[in-house]
Order: sequence, then C-alpha cells, then structure tokens
Amino acid sequence: MRHIWGAREYSSGDHSRNNPIFGMLAFGEGWHSNHHAFPASARHGLRWWQLDMSWLIIRSLERLGLAKKVRLPSPDRLAARRA
Repeated sequence: MRHIWGAREYSSGDHSRNNPIFGMLAFGEGWHSNHHAFPASARHGLRWWQLDMSWLIIRSLERLGLAKKVRLPSPDRLAARRA
C-alpha cells in the first residue's frame, strides 16, 4: 500500500509514496516517500500537517535526555531533494 497510492514530495529513487490516511493511522509510517528520501531521519512527517506519532515520542525522549543524536534533514537537504 505504501508504494501504490499517495504523493511524492521528495525524490527518493523508488516508487514509495506519502499516504495521509496511513500516515496518521500508522504512527507516521505512511509518510513513506519521506522515509525513503531521508532514511536516517527520526521524523517521517516532515511538514507541520503530517502527523507523526513516532516523531513525537522520539522528540519527547530527546527533551527528557533519554535520546541523543536525533537526526533530521537540514532545510538545504530538504530543498535539494524536493520533487
């Protein structure tokens, strides 16, 4: 499902897609094209409206000092990969 329906906001070199329904129901895993474009990113919902519950948990752990070296793509990298 993650490779069939949805939009591709970033170039990822494959056929993965972002699907808003799965994005919200699957704790952020439905933002699959974002994940393929930036596989090391802790956040898959890269836009303010892309709900990503996994990111909210990781961010909370980071603020509590329980997660370190959390990686996110830079604004330059986001702009360079935009489809």
